Amino acid sequence: MRTDYCGNIDVSYAGKEVTLYGWVNKRRDLGGVIFIDLRDREGIVQVVIDPDAAETFELASTLRNEFCVAITGLVCMRPDTQINKEMKTGEIEILGKQLSIFNSAPALPLDFNQDNSEEQRLKYRYLDLRRPLMTQRLVFRSKVTAAVRRFLEDGGFLDIETPILTKATPEGARDYLVPSRTHKGQFFALPQSPQLFKQLLMMSGMDKYYQIVKCFRDEDLRADRQPEFTQIDIETTFLDAEDVMAITEKMMRSLFTQLLNVDLGDFPTISYAEAMQRYGSDKPDLRNPLELVDVDDIVKDSDFKVFSGPANDEKGRVAAIRVPGGATLSRKQIDDYGKFVGIYGAKGLAWLKVNDLSKGVEGLQSPILKFFDEISITALLEKTGAQTGDILLFGADTKTIATDAMGALRLKLGEDFDLLEGEWCPLWVVDFPMFEEADGHLYALHHPFTAPRDSNIEALKANPADALSNAYDMVLNGVELGGGSVRIHNMDMQATVFKLLGITDEEANEKFGFLLEALRYGAPPHAGLAFGLDRMVMLMTGAESIRDVMAFPKTTTAACPLTNAPGFASPEQLAELSIATVIKADTKDSEKGAE
Repeated sequence: MRTDYCGNIDVSYAGKEVTLYGWVNKRRDLGGVIFIDLRDREGIVQVVIDPDAAETFELASTLRNEFCVAITGLVCMRPDTQINKEMKTGEIEILGKQLSIFNSAPALPLDFNQDNSEEQRLKYRYLDLRRPLMTQRLVFRSKVTAAVRRFLEDGGFLDIETPILTKATPEGARDYLVPSRTHKGQFFALPQSPQLFKQLLMMSGMDKYYQIVKCFRDEDLRADRQPEFTQIDIETTFLDAEDVMAITEKMMRSLFTQLLNVDLGDFPTISYAEAMQRYGSDKPDLRNPLELVDVDDIVKDSDFKVFSGPANDEKGRVAAIRVPGGATLSRKQIDDYGKFVGIYGAKGLAWLKVNDLSKGVEGLQSPILKFFDEISITALLEKTGAQTGDILLFGADTKTIATDAMGALRLKLGEDFDLLEGEWCPLWVVDFPMFEEADGHLYALHHPFTAPRDSNIEALKANPADALSNAYDMVLNGVELGGGSVRIHNMDMQATVFKLLGITDEEANEKFGFLLEALRYGAPPHAGLAFGLDRMVMLMTGAESIRDVMAFPKTTTAACPLTNAPGFASPEQLAELSIATVIKADTKDSEKGAE
């Protein structure tokens, strides 16, 4: 039997015989002595096999990378001059006596010492996961989920499963549908979240619920999105927003202390409005010291229509960012930043360099100086806090475009100028708008079950566009770790929200009838929050993508190179489900056919 994991063999085992299982990470023949780096999930240990063990030595000479083996040997201290401080096991080595080969391996399709394409890594994921970095990330993920479970169970939370085959409900993304064999022509949907079921559990008297659960959303993918992902789902009864925030903040601080030895401290709280005004984002990265400064009041009477137009429009905004040391930027670099904000709809980027503040206007440089008098220029410099060597960058457009563009520019400037301060900066963002407006319609900013801050139904009806929701997001380093809200527990309020969203009584009963019915039977006040486990582990391990902290993720086209999923169903399977498939020809192919 295995004595211990390779990575756990240390000086406490010196002089003892051990048996280890693992994979050959590397084999080296040096002057008649064979060195083997043996690897398992806990790390690597060096094994030395000399010619005195003739049979073992001969077998060891056949080893190649990724052979799966068992080795029995004596743990010896390394001489002080040979200690490897880069290795967890660097103070000892194993004098190998016996060797067994469980399985050989051909030449590998992955190079463990070089970057491999993501397609190759996902196709041979079982090999990719053997790499120490990937192994460490999955081990760490396991520790995170274990710590979360301990914390919540100690707090009286119940781990309760909710259905995977359920009813399609509008929650912001396309559903994955599952055809029913027994109900011809009807479909289940995979849950985008357990939202309605966890609310029903609160109405069932479960009081405190949690679940580490899979969620499914058919949406366009990126670094922090996958078609299936994992949530830490939490719901409570008789607790308000502040209670839920206090519990989950304590949980997060506990995780970072246990697993990273990091004290996150108390989380500051800012409103959505303040976050958008100062940082141009509802998930601001507080490590970045740059802020947006509104200058509408200063430029509204200027002759520069690019500024004065938005400044005099209640739906417009003119904002500036002061970049310390930015006066060194070349025109090309400034133009490149102008192209960058164009991605967000901005028509351009105005600028003002402060070459020498002591010289007044003479010490400034900008193509827009001629449009402003000295009083306005002085006011701009004072309001932004500009100093010699700085540059001011301006965004002027609708509030949405100016805010989004300057918020994104703020992040880019922070990276380009290496301005980030501190390693971890958490915060709470609260007081989100209840609704957002588009094309003359209202849409729920979070979801249609979020309660408004003001519980007065008539006030909500009278002015829904200005209503604030009782919602809260936890943000860390510019990433939304989790979001939640106080839920609507009053049937009349829920019906009112549905109507404001344009959901008719008939549609509400069709989609949410079971929830509306449950609200009639003594539904308690309840609130909750859901964390994105994958995002959390990505941040904590320093990974660049959530795909690097998931065992078997999909590509950016939602495919699995390992299993070649998705695939076609057989005609027999489709017939049993009463499904006929129609695949539209590619447009170019159709045009060729027409020709």
